[in-house]
Amino acid sequence: MHDALVRRPGSCIRRLAGNRAREIQFTRFLRNERVSVAEMASHAAARTANRVAGREIIVVQDTSELFLGGRRAKANGYGPVGKGGGVRGLLLHAALAIDAGNDALLGLVDAQVWNRDKGKVTARRSRVTASKESQRWLSASAKAGKALSAARSITVISDRESDIYEHFARRPANVEFIVRASWDRQIKLESGKSARLFAFGTRLPEASQFSVTIPAAPGRKKRTAQLVLRFSPVTICRPHPSPGPGLPDTIGLTLVDVREVSSSHGGKPIHWRLLTTHVLTSPDQARRIVDLYRKRWTIEEYFRTLKTAGFDIEAADIGDPEVMIKFVAAAAVAAVTIMQLVRSRDGATQEELADALEPDDGPVLEALSIHLEGTTAKQKNPHAKGTLAFAAWVIARLGGWTAYYGKPGPMVMRIGFEAFRRIKYGTTLKLQNV
Repeated sequence: MHDALVRRPGSCIRRLAGNRAREIQFTRFLRNERVSVAEMASHAAARTANRVAGREIIVVQDTSELFLGGRRAKANGYGPVGKGGGVRGLLLHAALAIDAGNDALLGLVDAQVWNRDKGKVTARRSRVTASKESQRWLSASAKAGKALSAARSITVISDRESDIYEHFARRPANVEFIVRASWDRQIKLESGKSARLFAFGTRLPEASQFSVTIPAAPGRKKRTAQLVLRFSPVTICRPHPSPGPGLPDTIGLTLVDVREVSSSHGGKPIHWRLLTTHVLTSPDQARRIVDLYRKRWTIEEYFRTLKTAGFDIEAADIGDPEVMIKFVAAAAVAAVTIMQLVRSRDGATQEELADALEPDDGPVLEALSIHLEGTTAKQKNPHAKGTLAFAAWVIARLGGWTAYYGKPGPMVMRIGFEAFRRIKYGTTLKLQNV
């Protein structure tokens, strides 16, 4: 099923299967009670763990809403759709492992999929974190610490929704955090007095200034931003009432406050308040925290690949919520392979073919590369055989990329990968008939 999802990314079981027998096979697999999201995620994490030894790893995690069946109906939650049956929407929480040095996407660390079908629940503040959806942040961090223990270092990066006191308090011993602050927390100063986090960050002395390129995004043009950096150790105080039993009164962190001062572009200027467990002693170290946080955008690209740019998962209209949950988990694993091809296209990640594809794909890719290369330098495959970049060049050309205009994205890679799998299947049939 994984091979089918990578070969023909999509949300239609019948098209993925290709024939009636395999359609029944896939359907039985997804309906099997012994098949679970947790097992699929655990298997994917084990494969990722084999690639992290000795590396500096960052883990980016986030949650995305999936509006299914082509309907973007948000009313009354995300539970089953009344009379018509089926599933209105699900939530997917994913965590991806990335090599901090070369940005290579190493694989999935965790995937959690659920359906909000329980109606009204007890007030949020009267429940412990373990009984809330917030637990997903703690669970993913714990799984990262356990699965990626062979790494040289692990830093989990997440956005404002993960700014949870217990998230910091329950941090695994071998994991560091970078979290974008959401709450204007009470902090304890060295003098013993109290202050508010946001005002404290604004009053800090300027540590440095630097420029970064902000890439284009929907509704935003590419621009160069001038940023002012401030940082300082902070001691955050436990909120009241306590969010859980046994939590410490205070937690020591470092605040990195970065604000855009070149706001002539007319949009909203950048202002990030980052809380990290890393101990920082210099502006260069604080700047690296900012650079690492910017890599969080990978998870947004991942969700885009799963949705509009590749698998079109939201077009699925599987009526059984439990089956749909498992199907989303399977697609979440397969989406990593498409992303690996996209990210390796320039050769910067220095990944080997076996990091994403099968060893026997090599000879077919090499034969196709010779066939696809043109007479000009731009039309030559510039990458070494046996690398994922070499494969990405071939697959992008099969997907319609001319090697002249722009860089191939997930849609081109998806089309090219489907074409490659068909060609490989054809060569297999030919060999069997010899």
